[in-house]
Amino acid sequence: MGVDFAGNRSALFWLALKSGFWTVLTLGFYRFWMKTRLRRWYWSSIRPGGHPMEYVGDPWEKLLGFFIAVVILTFYIGVVNLALMFISFSVFQSSVMGYSASFIGVIPIWFYAQYRARRYVLARTRWRGVRFGLEKGAWGYAWRALVHWLITICSAGLLWPRMTFWLEKYKTDRTYFGSAKLEQGGHWWMLYRAAIPFGAAVVGLVLWAMWIIGIDPLLTGMEGVIDDLVENPNDDMRFEQAFFNFAHPERLLLVFPLLMLLIYGAVHYRFASKRILADHKRSGAIRMRSGLNSLRVSVIYVVGTTIAYTLLFVGLLAIVGLAFGLLDMDMLFDIGAGEFNPLGAVPRWLATGLLAMLYLGVFLFWSVLHHVFVTYPLMRHMAITLSLVDVAGFSTVSQRARDEFAEAEGFAEALDLGAAI
Repeated sequence: MGVDFAGNRSALFWLALKSGFWTVLTLGFYRFWMKTRLRRWYWSSIRPGGHPMEYVGDPWEKLLGFFIAVVILTFYIGVVNLALMFISFSVFQSSVMGYSASFIGVIPIWFYAQYRARRYVLARTRWRGVRFGLEKGAWGYAWRALVHWLITICSAGLLWPRMTFWLEKYKTDRTYFGSAKLEQGGHWWMLYRAAIPFGAAVVGLVLWAMWIIGIDPLLTGMEGVIDDLVENPNDDMRFEQAFFNFAHPERLLLVFPLLMLLIYGAVHYRFASKRILADHKRSGAIRMRSGLNSLRVSVIYVVGTTIAYTLLFVGLLAIVGLAFGLLDMDMLFDIGAGEFNPLGAVPRWLATGLLAMLYLGVFLFWSVLHHVFVTYPLMRHMAITLSLVDVAGFSTVSQRARDEFAEAEGFAEALDLGAAI
């Protein structure tokens, strides 16, 4: 069974622009409705076997869940921070330990929110009337994620594929389509082939750094220079000899292709690992097959983000130029004196309002272009390269009960995790 994608780019552009405009106009409150409408559009465009997916999430659920999460997080962070700062000042006579412990204390909630957001999205997704679902287990995922991240950091990143596999397996093995339970097969070391480009880039950067620092130093004539500078810190000639006497400076240009390879390797690993994991997902006899092309995904990322961020950069420059034209330049240097004198006949409130609206408008168009040139082609490519094998097993799938939970994906919204669309 193949998967079609029926969405039209121009329709998405106008939907994202219109919903984004209302989000700006309502100072962000409409974003729950915007996210719901965009998800419904994307979901209905993905059509396994010609049958569209459905997203039945309610924006009021999201809004209420956001308020609930904010109240809980405010109480938790406020009380915990107060206790941590008291202990930090009492024991260490410093606030550094308190701030560090406070940051670490938020990390488990971050993983908890990720799992809860995925659970909500699956619970509000249907295909041919049958609901998806994810079992409870957010705190189990949070502590597992902490342990895997600690192991990965201690291994200097060498065990990153191990973390990717086991965290995805934890979520997949608790995922349902109706009564059918999904399983993640395979082994974690199979993901190492997806990490080859990224590993090659890291090795290349390390070798390059060793070359220009140790083997054939970029800065020559350093013998005795440091001691001379300590004795005569005002010796400008010696300073120039130390820091401006380069040997073969063209070697610095090698860093650019290595950084490009590093970026490509990161994108390649992210999506190639998704393809490998998808090929080992199954539910009984039903299996997934993914033909996702990592090079195609990298091109989408590079082209799409370049277009979106170019508009953002140009728009912000235009706003700065307009601000110089509308506002009295003395204001930029005499802010403390309270001087804010518009030029000409333009009222103060009008100049400020115009700049604020243009600022929000630039970010609105950036978001729209990101949807059109990044999210849309990525979802389309991931959909049309996916297929299902041995689909006769769908005949035994029955409906599952609706998953009810009050805070929806409020924690992900409150922590700004950008959960799915």
